Amino acid sequence: MCLALGVLAGSWGLYPSAAQAQLDARTQQLIDQLRPRSQQNVPSRTRGITMPMQSDPGASQPPAASPVASAAPVRRAPSGPATTTAPAGTPAVSLVINFQSGSAVLAPSAVETLDRLGRALGAAEFAGFRFRIEGHTDSVGPAEGNLALSERRAEAVKDYLVKTVGLDAARLVTQGLGESQPLIRTPDETAEVRNRRVQVLNLGS
Repeated sequence: MCLALGVLAGSWGLYPSAAQAQLDARTQQLIDQLRPRSQQNVPSRTRGITMPMQSDPGASQPPAASPVASAAPVRRAPSGPATTTAPAGTPAVSLVINFQSGSAVLAPSAVETLDRLGRALGAAEFAGFRFRIEGHTDSVGPAEGNLALSERRAEAVKDYLVKTVGLDAARLVTQGLGESQPLIRTPDETAEVRNRRVQVLNLGS
């Protein structure tokens, strides 16, 4: 009996737990979605990935300078099942990062997602690549306030990735887009969790 238990206990160390295996798979999925299309062996089936939604208010993207010139009550959303608002051909992911309500203070529940993102961005194949971290909000509240909040939240994500995960700050730039680029088209003052997100784009080397 003791021998059998010893063999069983020893075998646990040879295989990752189900939770660890899932974590690794999801990290790899982020890497796959952020990989430049020219380096992918198999065409990507989606433009982005959205991690499981969680309850939160929280913060796409053209390279344009001023993101919020217009704040119309209803804005154009990407057609089809797109999960990012990145320009066509730009690898990107949208993530729900939880913050304390109305602030740029990361909630404890954000740690797992940010650690996973950090491992993905730190992958050897991305050495020399730069990434943009964008903050997005829904249409609840004034557009100017949402823009400022989205900028602070994007900075908070970068700060975590640099100070806690150890990524090179020079590889990360931030941009707040407020409510100007929703994933889901809604009237003004509509709470929509899918529009409260952080989007990460691969800017190339």
